[in-house]
Amino acid sequence: MILHPPGSIAVIFCAQRTADDEEAYAAAATIMSDLAAQQSGYLGQDSVRSENGLGITVSYWANDAAAKAWRDHPVHTAIREQGRGKWYESYTLHVAQVERSYDWDKSDDGKKSGNRKKRMP
Repeated sequence: MILHPPGSIAVIFCAQRTADDEEAYAAAATIMSDLAAQQSGYLGQDSVRSENGLGITVSYWANDAAAKAWRDHPVHTAIREQGRGKWYESYTLHVAQVERSYDWDKSDDGKKSGNRKKRMP
């Protein structure tokens, strides 16, 4: 995982999937991830999905303008509409500003205190 600087933007997308067209959904998700990574201001992404179809994807952006540019990207817009039509039962989206970013890795610190925190400047 990557630490993100204070002031960066986290876009938190929580979605409940339908059971419709899993193959097309997976292809669209790959397109979206690859395309997002090519956008100016993109800092990274974390994503997880449960067996019952609940998914959370957090994308990180250098600033709000970059996050909004991604929101308004024509390919993103088209795939979002497909998602509303067949792949999602519901979703919520939250936009937040990163205040602090920490990490911990057992392999780095297991012999020491067992609790390493690194703060972004």
